[in-house]
Amino acid sequence: MAHTNESVVSEFVLLGLSNSRELQIFFFAIFSVVYVTSVLGNVLIIIIISFDSRLNSPMYFLLSNLSFIDICQSNFATPKMLVDFFVEHKTISFEGCMAQIFLLHSFVGSEMMLLVAMAYDRFIAICKPLHYGTIMNQRLCIIFVSISWAVGILHSVSHLAFTVDLPFCGPNEVDSFFCDLPLVIELACMDTYEMEIMTLTNSGLISLSCFLALIISYTIILISVRRRSSSGSSKALSTLTAHITVVILFFGPCIYFYIWPFSRLSVDKFLSVFYTVCTPLLNPIIYSLRNEDVKSAMWKLRNRHVNSWKN
Repeated sequence: MAHTNESVVSEFVLLGLSNSRELQIFFFAIFSVVYVTSVLGNVLIIIIISFDSRLNSPMYFLLSNLSFIDICQSNFATPKMLVDFFVEHKTISFEGCMAQIFLLHSFVGSEMMLLVAMAYDRFIAICKPLHYGTIMNQRLCIIFVSISWAVGILHSVSHLAFTVDLPFCGPNEVDSFFCDLPLVIELACMDTYEMEIMTLTNSGLISLSCFLALIISYTIILISVRRRSSSGSSKALSTLTAHITVVILFFGPCIYFYIWPFSRLSVDKFLSVFYTVCTPLLNPIIYSLRNEDVKSAMWKLRNRHVNSWKN
């Protein structure tokens, strides 16, 4: 493939979700609530885990890092989308477009690896409980988080290294509310078949490998839990249900996009919204509402502040 260091296109036009003024106002109202709720919810989880000593465990350390990634994912494109609902000509600079591609794949890649780390944590806690304190120490948790970010960034750089040098010299309309990699690649003034296959292989490999690792891990864990009949097993099953729900809702759209990555349907745009805007909300909703320890810590923190205000 021949590349060029200069791109005639200096900006891209984002077509957004709809041309209807009424729909844009409706979307702004809905997604504003989702955005604020997801950011505040994830910030609240980090605060609760940081200040409650009862949540000083590897599982909650990993959960707080998952919340941090979700906060990052909430902010890479959603604020611009909300502003663009009131802008007739929605544009983004070439540099801004490349930055969105880099950030999205960094955050998504990191979250995939972190979900695998969380599954490993649950595997050790349930299948090897007597060795949990020895295996899942603070050092290993930090290594897991570091590897997650390293894999996410390397995954993103591998995409960007080829995309940034593509010759963009003609059409510059992206049929989405952010710079979606497959849609941007299609705008290059060259045969992008090899690039499309490379993108499919890169993203598909990390998505499917992480998803299969999670499915295998949780299958083994569920088999182990079903063999027991205790209150501890009931609590473990509740935690596992929350984890599995997040995995399915997170990986479902992702795998779909890379099964048909360059043949877009009208529903794909709304799946993109779910994936980038709504997915960060899953963490505070699912983990908070289904986790008794988090809910207890939340009430404890609330009562402490209420009492301090009264005094």
